[in-house]
Amino acid sequence: MAQHQFQTEVSRLLHLIIHSLYSNREIFLRELVSNASDALDKLKYLTVADEAYKTLSLDPRIDISFNKDEKTLTISDNGIGMNETDLIDSLGTIARSGTRIFLEKLAEDAKKDSNLIGQFGVGFYSAFMAADKIDVISRKANENASWKWSSDGKDGFEIENVSETAGRGSQGTTVILHLTDEGAEYANRWSIEDIIKRYSNHVAFPIYLTYEDKQWDDKGNEKASITKTDRINSGTALWRRSKSELKEEDYNEFYKQLGHDSEEPLHYIHTKAEGTLEYSTIFYIPKKAPFDLYNVDYKPGVKLYVKRVFITDDDKELMPVYLRFVRGVIDSEDLPLNVSREILQQNKILANIKSASVKKLLSEFKQMADNAVSGGDEAKEKWETFISQFNRPLKEGLYQDFANRDTIQDLVRFKSTAVEGWTSFADYVGRMKSDQKNIYYITGGTGGAEEKTLRSSPLLEAYRAKEIEVLIMDDDIDDLIIPTLHSYRKETPGADGKTETQSWDLKGVNRAGADEELGENKNRDAEKEAKPVLEKIKKALGDRVKDVKLSRRLHDSPSCIVADDNDPSMQMAQMLKAMGQASMQEIKPILEVNGDHPIVMGLKNIDDEDRIADVSGVLLDQALLVEGIKLTDPSDFVKRLNRLLS
Repeated sequence: MAQHQFQTEVSRLLHLIIHSLYSNREIFLRELVSNASDALDKLKYLTVADEAYKTLSLDPRIDISFNKDEKTLTISDNGIGMNETDLIDSLGTIARSGTRIFLEKLAEDAKKDSNLIGQFGVGFYSAFMAADKIDVISRKANENASWKWSSDGKDGFEIENVSETAGRGSQGTTVILHLTDEGAEYANRWSIEDIIKRYSNHVAFPIYLTYEDKQWDDKGNEKASITKTDRINSGTALWRRSKSELKEEDYNEFYKQLGHDSEEPLHYIHTKAEGTLEYSTIFYIPKKAPFDLYNVDYKPGVKLYVKRVFITDDDKELMPVYLRFVRGVIDSEDLPLNVSREILQQNKILANIKSASVKKLLSEFKQMADNAVSGGDEAKEKWETFISQFNRPLKEGLYQDFANRDTIQDLVRFKSTAVEGWTSFADYVGRMKSDQKNIYYITGGTGGAEEKTLRSSPLLEAYRAKEIEVLIMDDDIDDLIIPTLHSYRKETPGADGKTETQSWDLKGVNRAGADEELGENKNRDAEKEAKPVLEKIKKALGDRVKDVKLSRRLHDSPSCIVADDNDPSMQMAQMLKAMGQASMQEIKPILEVNGDHPIVMGLKNIDDEDRIADVSGVLLDQALLVEGIKLTDPSDFVKRLNRLLS
């Protein structure tokens, strides 16, 4: 018998589970049944795709039994099974990147909500909510040795080679829970049936419950006890059933089992395609973004089946990266059962299914947006929930999915200087002045600027004065994505009945050429009068700036920075540097100054070069700070400011 210590994070997790109160302890049974289902899926796939496993006789099933007197609950499957190495890797460590986040949430949440468990790849450990000891007996398919893993969830675990039968066949896994006094409530037929029907009714394999059915006489005395085994789940592939025979509760139950989520989905889409390609899909949109949505090693949410045989649930090729929040199933009639991951990446059938599925999803999102306008409060709330959770990944689609860019352009939302809440490009265009040619926006999220900071930017002063709407883009990827669009296109019905396409250029107000529609400077001779001051400032700043110009966009502030049309913005430059592109040539801003501001006007009659240098330096540094850009030499800024104040 070998003794092992838990990985540090496992120990912390188990301590929290064992010593905390939970709002939904029963979730552990759903997790153990899901693990058993995954093991059966894997073996079923191998029996059709791998020669080494084709001789195995497989009658896939999950069995549950209990002993009320001994306070034990047992879950068995005849799936792929585990050997000694698998037991150590699977039950002794946690490899999922989200575990640390899970631990922090579990530790901070006053309710200690165990509904989080299934979302973070630590489902097996949830069994310690109801048990003070767990035994796992397992034999891997095509291997002769059985192994027993045991732990009380405290110091570590033991593994030994045993002769006990694992599962119901020559392979599989049996999990035996030694229930606590509180967990003993699950050692009864009715609790188990209720939990399975609520959470696991649509598991694709039959789940059987074995129990003692006691017979009573007229006087209430036990006269006999019969051992019965009943199937307690429907076990049908929900996505294969007709939509007309399914209720909303059926879809919701399947989602909870599929997505390991305690909440109902925000939206679902069920499709059955027949013709050149035959396939079924069911897709779900969660109410909340998955915890690993912005992780490079995110867990894909779509499973692939071929003729109801599970193929994979970890292939990122099944759905575009920007739709990684989608959960669901794709079941194809046309793919070969022995399809490999390499083949999947190049398979035209799957590519066509993927393309059609993406178009269907985007069409559903568009319908949700339309319903938010024409429908009631519920439809509006649904759309706002969707946008608050998934607006950012949708924006990624603007540069990832060129084929659907026009559709995505109509889906993404922004804040605005003209209205409260979210607005679209189409909404903006509908409010534009008749003589306005461009759509204006301001970015700054990559520099740490929040919406409030962007709204108060000096760059907006003249646009606000002329009642020109500006879109507020405070997502950290806006500065990367929006400049690649160049324009927004909209199709409208023409006078002759034909469709006409209109186009409006997208202009960042932090760009040098974005002030064309602001008109000329108040004084025709303003440039001439300001020239000596501009030359003084430019000389003082030297190579810190690309140029110094008189501004048309400033009313109250003394200065602002803009980027040359051919350069990335300062925020973009900072983001690229943070991404490791340190060798990129330094981007120099253009400094614009307000010729009517007292600080700028005061430089006309100053010849002291040191004082000119201090004023010029402060004008540039404060413009950088307002845009959320970190100063390269904060101490120099403070010294200049102190000298001017004194």
